[in-house]
Amino acid sequence: MKPPAPTSAQHTPASLLLAPSRKTTMRWLIPFLLVFLFMATLIWLPRQAQQMEASERLEQLIADSLWVEQAIRFQLSRDDESMRIIGREIINSHLRQDHFRSRLNALLRNNREFYRVTWFGADGKPIASTDDFPITRDDLSEPSRMTGERSRQLRRPLYSPPAVPPGIAEPSLMDYHVPLFRDNHYIGSLVASYAVARILNEMVPWWFAQDNEISLTDTDDNVVARRTSGGPGLNVYTHRRELELPGLTLVLHTNSTKSAPKLLPNLLVGSVMVLSLGLLWSLWALWRDINRRTKAEGALLNEASFRAAMENSLVTGMRARDLEGRITYVNPAFCKMVGIPAEELVGKIPPMPYWAPEAMDEYQERFSNVLAGRATPQYETIFQRIDGERFPVLIFESPLVDQHGKQTGWMGSILDISERKRAEDLNRTQEEKLQAGARLASMGEIASTLAHELNQPLAAISSFTTGALNMMQQGSADPRALQPALEKIHAQAQRAGHVIRSVHQFVKKREPARQRLQVRQLIDNVAPLVELQAQQFFVVLQISVQANLPPVLGDQVLLEQVILNLTRNGIQAMAGVPSARRILRIVAELDRGPGTSESVLVSVIDQGHGIAEDVAARLFSPFFSTKAEGMGMGLNICRTTIEFHGGTLTYTDNPAGGTIFRFSLPAQGGTY
Repeated sequence: MKPPAPTSAQHTPASLLLAPSRKTTMRWLIPFLLVFLFMATLIWLPRQAQQMEASERLEQLIADSLWVEQAIRFQLSRDDESMRIIGREIINSHLRQDHFRSRLNALLRNNREFYRVTWFGADGKPIASTDDFPITRDDLSEPSRMTGERSRQLRRPLYSPPAVPPGIAEPSLMDYHVPLFRDNHYIGSLVASYAVARILNEMVPWWFAQDNEISLTDTDDNVVARRTSGGPGLNVYTHRRELELPGLTLVLHTNSTKSAPKLLPNLLVGSVMVLSLGLLWSLWALWRDINRRTKAEGALLNEASFRAAMENSLVTGMRARDLEGRITYVNPAFCKMVGIPAEELVGKIPPMPYWAPEAMDEYQERFSNVLAGRATPQYETIFQRIDGERFPVLIFESPLVDQHGKQTGWMGSILDISERKRAEDLNRTQEEKLQAGARLASMGEIASTLAHELNQPLAAISSFTTGALNMMQQGSADPRALQPALEKIHAQAQRAGHVIRSVHQFVKKREPARQRLQVRQLIDNVAPLVELQAQQFFVVLQISVQANLPPVLGDQVLLEQVILNLTRNGIQAMAGVPSARRILRIVAELDRGPGTSESVLVSVIDQGHGIAEDVAARLFSPFFSTKAEGMGMGLNICRTTIEFHGGTLTYTDNPAGGTIFRFSLPAQGGTY
């Protein structure tokens, strides 16, 4: 008889018997490990947070200090440019002694860091000053006089070391010497005196001064100015930055009034963070043990479903090709785009069924570049659908790299840009309509003046005709006596006809047509319309066109519209100025750019009220206008028109008051 088979209890390994005790040990060990981790983190994390906060504060102080330094440099550069402009006016005899103070008053009002500005002659005597009692060179500090002599020798502006001049209550002044030379002869100098304390008060923002003590020192750490709006610095966070100026080096010191970060708030934050992380870890471990099997079973199915849904929802066509140009993958959006199923595209090599026959050479060239590893990252081309319909596409091509970093092919994203092309065509059409509307609006503004202008030749024609009829009725209608009257009638009729033809040619709608044009002819064509508006505002029109200007390539009506819009703006800008200043100039000249490029530069110069700074930023924006009845499209259309012709439209302030608008057009070679 066989022995009984062993039971499962008899064959249970010893390790299985010890398993419950191991589980119990792990259950006690994990809490102890968590407590140890909590205590270690409680000690380390707050101190780390304190150090990070201190580092962030120091980095913020350095960044703000650099910003303040750049602000001081920028303002001093603006002041330097202002002094150079005034110096050039003196050299060119555009600024006289009696106008010096009025010319400088606005500058000193807007730049309170200036203490005074003095104009010295070649003999060292003051010619003019912004002070009521001009100073002499002896009233300057010794360092300032030495800097002035050095500036004269070097022939360039220099700053003098800050010092307290004799007899001045101001703590410290820094003089900026600008030597003046005319034809290599020294004719004097400009001395702009800065109150060093005002540099900190005017150029350092209040918010920065509230949190920091700012001081300026020389290279020997002698303090020349200090600002302590928020109290003295605590020497916890400091920064030192050298301020290099022509002939002078100052040091900008910043000392924060903030103290070091406190440990207690960081300790509380660290405790909360550690406790929260421990709780989240415990919940995550419990949830992981319960749901691990369920997630493992559904992860693959969810991933596959998500990827399939993502591919099917894309509206961008995706196409993958190997290094030999063979299609390895297409998504449903690409198949729908070309009307060919995926099974007919995958594995296909060029020529592709979606290539248009007329662009076959372009496709072959791009395919050769792909095989050579030189795929174009982005380009536009034409595809055809299965029914033969052509449509434009935008293709983005990039290398396809596997998980080891090795390129296995090319991945392309294809966008159907048919709607974008239609939108561009519609926008171009609307732009043309807007330009035509602008021309009609322009004519509406001169309608009343046009009627007055036509009344004059018509009244003259009526008067001469009545006189001729009276002579005929009196029996003295000698042809030789009637000839002067008839010639005057003919001249007045020609004048009225010329005005009517100018208006008709300007407002009629037609397609843009580029042709070789002479700028003189463009200006002569719009001159009658400009004169009509000028007469209404009592403005004198002056036209200066350089002889033998080369022709330009452009649309005559569009360019005439630009000239008329700019002149109309200039005339209206002078409506409120004295009559003696109402002069509008149109200047055309040749502008030689870098290299051999040439362009014809047309300037429209008025002496009106100028353009304010807040208006200048939006001057060319659509629908922005300073006129109550304006549409805000005039200057925007002008700039678009000039850029359409390959040129640029800019503006600058007129030194004599007003504004100068300039537009350039590329010059064409040959003769017209």
